[in-house]
Amino acid sequence: MRYSLFMPGGPQIPAEGFPAKPTRARYFVVLLAISLAVLSYVQRVAISQAAEPISHDLHLPKEQMGFVFGAFALAYALFEIPMGLLGDRLGVRRVLTQIVLAWSVCTALTGAAWNVASMCVIRFLFGAGEAGCFPNLTRMLSAWMPARERVTAQALMWAFARWGGAITPPMALLAINLFGWRWAFVHFAAAGIVWCAVFLFWFRDDPAQHRGVNAAEREMLEASRVLTSHRAGQAHWLSVLLTRRVLVLGLQYFCFSCVWYFYITWLPTYLREGLGQSPARAAGFAVLPLLFGGFGCLATGLASRRLPRRAIAFGGFFATAILLVVVTRVHSVVPAMLAMGLASFASDLTMPISWDACVDIGGPYCATVAASMNMLGNLGGFVAPVVGGVILAHTGSDWNLFIEVMAGLAAMSALCWLYLDPEAARREREQIQAEAALSVEGLTP
Repeated sequence: MRYSLFMPGGPQIPAEGFPAKPTRARYFVVLLAISLAVLSYVQRVAISQAAEPISHDLHLPKEQMGFVFGAFALAYALFEIPMGLLGDRLGVRRVLTQIVLAWSVCTALTGAAWNVASMCVIRFLFGAGEAGCFPNLTRMLSAWMPARERVTAQALMWAFARWGGAITPPMALLAINLFGWRWAFVHFAAAGIVWCAVFLFWFRDDPAQHRGVNAAEREMLEASRVLTSHRAGQAHWLSVLLTRRVLVLGLQYFCFSCVWYFYITWLPTYLREGLGQSPARAAGFAVLPLLFGGFGCLATGLASRRLPRRAIAFGGFFATAILLVVVTRVHSVVPAMLAMGLASFASDLTMPISWDACVDIGGPYCATVAASMNMLGNLGGFVAPVVGGVILAHTGSDWNLFIEVMAGLAAMSALCWLYLDPEAARREREQIQAEAALSVEGLTP
C-alpha cells in the first residue's frame, strides 16, 4: 500500500488506484481510556496505604476507618445513574472533562481532612466525581470501536486499570514517606489536571466529526455510531433499567464488588495483622491481586474470541469462590497470597465481559446501563468494607470468616451467569432494529 500523503494522526490520501486504508484514531481513544482508568484507580487505591497514618493522625478506630472507606463507594453508587444519563444525553467529552476536574480537586482535599466527618465528606465527594468514569468510558469505546474490537479494548482498559492499582501500594507508600500522607494526595491530584487538558483538546464525541478520521475508518465505525445513537420511538431509559437482564447483571456485579473492594481497602491491614507482615512487605504483597487481575482481563480479550462469554464468566467466578476458601486453609503468607492473586485473576476474567454486556443490553443507553450495574457494584463496595469492619470488631479479628463470606458472594455471581447471555441480547436488539427499519420502509411511499 502506498500513499501520496501520510500525516500521523491525520487523514490519509491514497495514491490514484489504491483504496484508502482506515486511519487509526480509534486507538488513541483506547489510550485515553486506559490512561484515565489507571489514573482513577491510582487515586482511589492510594487511601488503603494511607489508612494507618490517617488512623493515627486523626485518631480513627477500625469501625470509623471502615466508614471512610465506605463513603467513597456509597457516593460512587448513588451518582452512577445520574452521571451515566448525563453522558448519554450531553456527550462524553463534556461530562468526563468536568468530573475528572472535580474528583482531582477532591483528591487533593483528602490531605486537608482533620477528623472523621471531614474525611468522610471529602471521600464522598470524591466518589461522586469518579462515579461517571467507567460508564462514560464504556460509551466512548462503544462509539469509537467496531464490535469485533470492543471486548479487546475493554480488556486492555481494565488490565491497565488493575495494574495501575497494583503499582499504587508501593508508589503510595513511597509518596507518603517522602511527602507525608497529606501532600501525597496533592501530588496524585495533579495528574488528573494534565489528563483533562489533553482530552479536551483532542477528543470528539462523534468519530465522524474528528479531523483525524478518514472515510474508511468512519465506515468501519458506522455500525457502532448507529448502536449508540438515540432514535425516535425507542424505549425509555427507565424501562431499560427495569428489565430482568439488567437487574441480574447488577446482582452479579454487586457480589463481585464485595470481593474486589477487599483488595483496595482491608488487604494491607489483613497482611499486617492477620499474616504478621511489616508495612513494607504488606505493600509488596498487596500488589498481587491487582497484578493478577490485570492478566485476567487480558486473558479474556483473547479467550472471548473462541469461547462463549457467559462460560468464561461462570468459570471465573466459580474458581474465585474455590480459591478464596483455599486462602482460609493456608497458614503461610506466600501460598495464601498466590491463592488470592489467582482468585483475583479468575474473577477479573469477567470484567471486560460485564462491561461489554452493557452495550449489547443498553444500546443507546449503554452508559446508563453500565452506570446502573456499577451503582450496584459500588453499593457492594460500601457494604463490604463496613460489614467487614463490624465482623472484625465483633469476632476478635476473624479474617477467615470475612474471606469465607466473600467466597459465598463469588459463588452467587457465578450462578447469575447461568441466566445472563449477552449474545442473545445482541441478537434480539438487531432483530428489533431490523423490524423497525422494515416498518419505516413499509410506510414510505
